[in-house]
Amino acid sequence: MRTAQQNIFRNENVGAARSEYLTFRLASESYGIDILRVQEIRGYDAVTRIANTPEYIKGVINLRGVIVPIVDLRIKFKVGEVTYHEFTVVIIINVLGRVVGIVVDSVSDVVALSQEQIKPAPEFGGALDTRYLTGLGTLNDEMLILVDIEKLIASDELQIMEVTQN
Repeated sequence: MRTAQQNIFRNENVGAARSEYLTFRLASESYGIDILRVQEIRGYDAVTRIANTPEYIKGVINLRGVIVPIVDLRIKFKVGEVTYHEFTVVIIINVLGRVVGIVVDSVSDVVALSQEQIKPAPEFGGALDTRYLTGLGTLNDEMLILVDIEKLIASDELQIMEVTQN
């Protein structure tokens, strides 16, 4: 009996070491964000542009009475050519008590990664800004770029969003 309890405890600990990520595409690359930050996924629709905001801030939408800033990650990360089509989606996230929408090319899946599957992001010096990356996940033969969405939204962008929400 004691061995069975130890096995259950060990299996629970293994499960607890796994984190779930919503995966999405930007151009040809796969990215992931913590699934616990995701509120909903919507098709891309017209936004109200706010004057004097950076290009990656597309504007705001009214989501059931809440004004939600929309950030296009393709522009922010300078990934490929930005086109809007039927697969373009907005992931509505809840970060630091704020609701924010992020535009991506498409949503793929929800995956669970163990700590062993996540490696630290390599340092590229000044060539690439890795401060918004949690690490790189490996899933089968695919590399998944894990974004620390909280750090990204809490950076300079959050100051702009506070202005748009007041």
